[in-house]
Amino acid sequence: MPRSQPRKRATIREVAQATGLSPAAVSYALRGMQVSEETIERVRQAAAELGYEADPIARALASGRTGMIGLLCGSLEDLWQQSLAVGIGRSLREKDRYALILDAAGDPARERTLAHQLRDQRVDGMIVQPVDPAAAMWAELAETLPVVAIGDALTGARTAGEVVFDNRRGVTMALEYLKENGHRHIAVLTPTRPSTPDRPADVHVTAEAERLGLRIDVVTAPQGLAATTEAACGVLSSADRPTAAFCFSDSIAYGVYAAASELGLAVPGDVSVMGYDDHPMSGLLTPALTTVDWDIDGIVRAAVRLVVAAADGRSRRRRIIQAPALRERGSVGVPS
Repeated sequence: MPRSQPRKRATIREVAQATGLSPAAVSYALRGMQVSEETIERVRQAAAELGYEADPIARALASGRTGMIGLLCGSLEDLWQQSLAVGIGRSLREKDRYALILDAAGDPARERTLAHQLRDQRVDGMIVQPVDPAAAMWAELAETLPVVAIGDALTGARTAGEVVFDNRRGVTMALEYLKENGHRHIAVLTPTRPSTPDRPADVHVTAEAERLGLRIDVVTAPQGLAATTEAACGVLSSADRPTAAFCFSDSIAYGVYAAASELGLAVPGDVSVMGYDDHPMSGLLTPALTTVDWDIDGIVRAAVRLVVAAADGRSRRRRIIQAPALRERGSVGVPS
């Protein structure tokens, strides 16, 4: 039996003939640029009917762009960052881009290596939630490709944009809430390592605790559940146990819940727990976790809009500040 011939790839000219547009207009429409939404929909429908698929190699050679956006996450053991990566990947795909997602695993040295690898792979832009926002390499990197920072600004770097958290307000909101509930001795569990001590949230929590007359114990806790549980067990088994734990991610707060269970402690009866990013699972815990919401959907929209505009040469450097919102649930009570 003769082997069937592979179907010939439809060309952009055939899509142009089917829609009555020029090949250039079809190209713009397929990339969602410079034409109306109606035209974009008409062109994409015709392309789908004809079986047209853009040749990524040819497009990269013609445009000097790869269609790839690097996403460098601080730690994908953090469930909130996993959700962020999913949202950014899907949003980029809607704009005919693809996310190349890498995990720094909370390690500044690994972050530097991966950032340079993304640059060398000629991504059209990079979105980063930095482990070490003060690293000197960000300034150099931002000179060679568009970089958008999420969470913390990159010190000394002229980025294409920033979607920064108002950590001063978020930390103040959390500590004031704990103080209002009678807590004076609070453990602060942070993923920040001793090698990167100048992250804004960590700097501000110390100053704010002093202003409010609170005693805090700052403890490094990795994002992974097992390691965080171990760190939290050390905090909660102390003879001078704090009455509350303020965690710089909800994933870390889950480790505090696990540690409390291992030690036979009740939340919030024996120890109150507060998170910092409102992951969807936080509302399913017993008791549900009181936390700070940073509007992950808004962050995704803003970061993708900034990086795509910069990759297309339409960049106007912007700083978008995400305001926090308190999600009061059942994990914070009055100390016994």
